[in-house]
Amino acid sequence: MKPWLFVSLALLAGAPAAGATATGVDTGVVGPGEAIRAFVATELARSQPNLRAEIVVGDVDPHLRLAACKQTEVFLRPGARLWGRSFVGYRCLQGAAWSVSVPVTVRLYGPALVASQSLTALQSISASAVHREEIEVTREPGGVVVELSELEDRTCTRSVEPGQAIPLNCLRTTPAIGQGEVVKLVGVGSGFTISTEGTALATVAAGEQVRVRTEAGRTISGVARRGRIVEVIF
Repeated sequence: MKPWLFVSLALLAGAPAAGATATGVDTGVVGPGEAIRAFVATELARSQPNLRAEIVVGDVDPHLRLAACKQTEVFLRPGARLWGRSFVGYRCLQGAAWSVSVPVTVRLYGPALVASQSLTALQSISASAVHREEIEVTREPGGVVVELSELEDRTCTRSVEPGQAIPLNCLRTTPAIGQGEVVKLVGVGSGFTISTEGTALATVAAGEQVRVRTEAGRTISGVARRGRIVEVIF
């Protein structure tokens, strides 16, 4: 049996895996390759409407002795993702009881941000350091950066060469405040504002809660803001 083809117990017993999302279509007398391609194209048009797709459908192992079937269905198993090398389910609904997994390769193309220059790891990425270009986004399993807003307050944990896309899974949030840093504690109430200094007790990103120890020894919680500011609303 080919290593890419997994034959479920349903080949002998019939039913698909429990919880399978049967979003399939009745293939009727259409060949499995055509039916699978049509199913994948429909799913991608729904889930990735702004991307251009190339679909390559693998073959059902010809050595498998599948019983004759009057009605078949293509479906996605729970957790399956049509991205790069993937699998779809193909099963008999009438006339026999079998279910197989068929390999498909999905390549998606669309606009993304790529490096205009060498980007050093853990350095902020400015708008001038990237440009928009159509690429194959499925080269990165976790996807790539497509909007400048995705780079705000973030750095990439690895260097990126000119012409390369920026992987989403390399991005890490840049802390707005570090543990032990002196911060400006700003209290905002109805018609008044007060401020003092304190020491942050944790490293947090902008918008996150952080505790601050004041010069008087009190501990106050507030929201971290850019510029080493912690805002407390009264």
